[in-house]
Amino acid sequence: MTSPQIRPPTGSRTAQPALTTDGGAGRGASAGSRSVGADVGGSGGTGEPGLPETGLGATGPRADVAVGPDRRPADDLVIAGLVPMSTVDWPDHLTATVFLQGCPWNCFYCHNQALIPARTPGQVAWEEVRALLRRRRGLLDGVVLTGWEALRQDALADAAREVIDMGFQVGLHTAGPYPRRLRDMIEAGLVDWVGLDIKALPEHYGQVVGRANAATKAWDSLEVLIEAANRGGPDFEVRTTVVPGDVTADDAVEVARRVHAAGARVYALQQARSEGTSGEFDVVAPGWDGVCERMAERIEALGWDRFTYRPA
Repeated sequence: MTSPQIRPPTGSRTAQPALTTDGGAGRGASAGSRSVGADVGGSGGTGEPGLPETGLGATGPRADVAVGPDRRPADDLVIAGLVPMSTVDWPDHLTATVFLQGCPWNCFYCHNQALIPARTPGQVAWEEVRALLRRRRGLLDGVVLTGWEALRQDALADAAREVIDMGFQVGLHTAGPYPRRLRDMIEAGLVDWVGLDIKALPEHYGQVVGRANAATKAWDSLEVLIEAANRGGPDFEVRTTVVPGDVTADDAVEVARRVHAAGARVYALQQARSEGTSGEFDVVAPGWDGVCERMAERIEALGWDRFTYRPA
């Protein structure tokens, strides 16, 4: 293991200005919200390995998650980078942010391209995270587990349990490719807040992520979060990233409308950035900032408990 890199991976989105309006308590979904399925189709099977059954439900106590054949200990996490203190990865929380290696999708605007390959060795040992948390008790609110797709790692559940046992909250960033794993983490009481990326309308998802069947999984993950929130589960934020001249921009307002109609109440619109990307697309265009500002105004007008616009 090389010496730990106590810094974000290249291009990570950890210092982004934002304009936020807060219209209420900020719960991710409100009581009485309807299923997402009416807009995006049935869930279908995911073929994902799940966490052990706990029978606790979203409002039950924290569960010990056994490390069995499908689970790995926290020390097996493949960590690409560590930010020891962040104010931007979980709204209104001071966190340490752990970047995990590997993602099953290949979004063309990804600003951490180096984190996509699953076979790239880790750069930070989990023991370094433990040591940091021991030093930061009473200073940090929690730990954000991000990546490129944190849920793909079998050691995630054990790592989250360790974080909780040390007295910290757990935040999770996900693009939604593993809705069953997300549900299992919630039902085991292993996550307190989720940031979910919804990238496009279902019919355009493949153009953005480069994979078939991605739309069903991402929108199913939204449904998982809404259902859990209605039972007292974790707060969550839905985010959409836009690129000029692309379906992400064309779809953004309608994506927000469907997310809102489904029952989510916390939303963020964010501009793509060039740092850490492939460089094969334009992140700026004449009048682009004005386009995004008008887009943000239309989305905000839908009526959220909290709306945030994050320029590049």
